[in-house]
Amino acid sequence: MSWIITLLVGALCGWLASMIMKTDAQQGAIANILIGIVGAMLAQAVFGNMLNIGGADVAGAGFNIWSVLWGVVGSVVLIAILKALRVLR
Repeated sequence: MSWIITLLVGALCGWLASMIMKTDAQQGAIANILIGIVGAMLAQAVFGNMLNIGGADVAGAGFNIWSVLWGVVGSVVLIAILKALRVLR
């Protein structure tokens, strides 16, 4: 059951981040899910582990407002990095 929640939260985070970064028309549902999951892991690594900001520990947190918030923040950062790499190419 936890992997289903991970997919749903990842899809929500990826979709919200793609709406914020205006890349929703360029990516599909699978990309939204992957960006949401990787973005949440990125947020946990950077904000939770390195900077020790409270509430950024999203691994295993399930569906709550903090996991969605930090997942969106990490996904926005990930999309920004991908956009920057695309420009450099």
